[in-house]
Amino acid sequence: MQDTIAVLIPCYNEAVTIGKVVDDFKRVLPEADIYVYDNNSSDGTASIARDRGAIVRHESRQGKGNVVRQMFRDIDADYYIMVDGDDTYPAESARELLAPLMDGSADMTVGDRLSNGSYGEENDRAFHGFGNNLVRWLIKAIYGYGFDDVMTGYRAFTRSFVKTMPVLSTGFQIETEISIHAVDKGWRVVDIPIEYRDRPEGSESKLSTFGDGAKVLMAITSLCKDYRPFVFFGLFALVFFVLGLIVGLPVVYEFFQTSYVTKFPSALLAVGLVCCGMLSITAATILDTVAKAHRKQWELEVYRVMKDRLN
Repeated sequence: MQDTIAVLIPCYNEAVTIGKVVDDFKRVLPEADIYVYDNNSSDGTASIARDRGAIVRHESRQGKGNVVRQMFRDIDADYYIMVDGDDTYPAESARELLAPLMDGSADMTVGDRLSNGSYGEENDRAFHGFGNNLVRWLIKAIYGYGFDDVMTGYRAFTRSFVKTMPVLSTGFQIETEISIHAVDKGWRVVDIPIEYRDRPEGSESKLSTFGDGAKVLMAITSLCKDYRPFVFFGLFALVFFVLGLIVGLPVVYEFFQTSYVTKFPSALLAVGLVCCGMLSITAATILDTVAKAHRKQWELEVYRVMKDRLN
């Protein structure tokens, strides 16, 4: 049987661009089913998409993460392309994103806007490039994998990836969550350079640079706690131990010099800080064991999903 392809387009008030996006993907991938998930648009986005031949569904919970969660739950296909409805990503790159998935060399491909400089040339919004670089650096520091572009909204996935991806985010931090999940679970990731173009006149971004940026950083922190608890709580333990040494060394020095301790508040504070450090290390060890057990269960679930696909 021929492999099935689903193009997933989350949309909120994209009437200016959604018609062209649907037309472009129907032209480039005529064999694909194109799904537009309307997220409470008030400008006729859903009607335009339906008139252009897309399968339109509605998600009432506001936020891109909520839309992606429902798309992943609803749609069954062998391969998925997820793209924004703002006409900033070229449909012509879709087959390039699918190729590594179809030949078995990748589980997720990422439309990289940064390597060829097109994002920097087209996008003039302050701090967007800085935020992308900061998130890339944090993921590299915590997980050891360096993405070329973390915040891109143009990606492709295998069925196994989609059906075992637990979406927890509600908003624009979904791209960061997907990236961290892919690295933590050992999925094969391939970056595909694409030509980015800025939004056309009349189309407005819904992304808040500082508000959504803060949510992305909070998501990275939360996911680090869940996926890498030893690193997360180990850092707290290190801070407590260092503070304990700073406060406690003068007390120890005084004792060796005089055989007396006169700085009782400092001694008590130092003991308390070291105890907090020991508690943090204990929590890190226990939660790391729990995370590894969860990862083993997740691996078994991946095997089941892959077996179902073959059957």
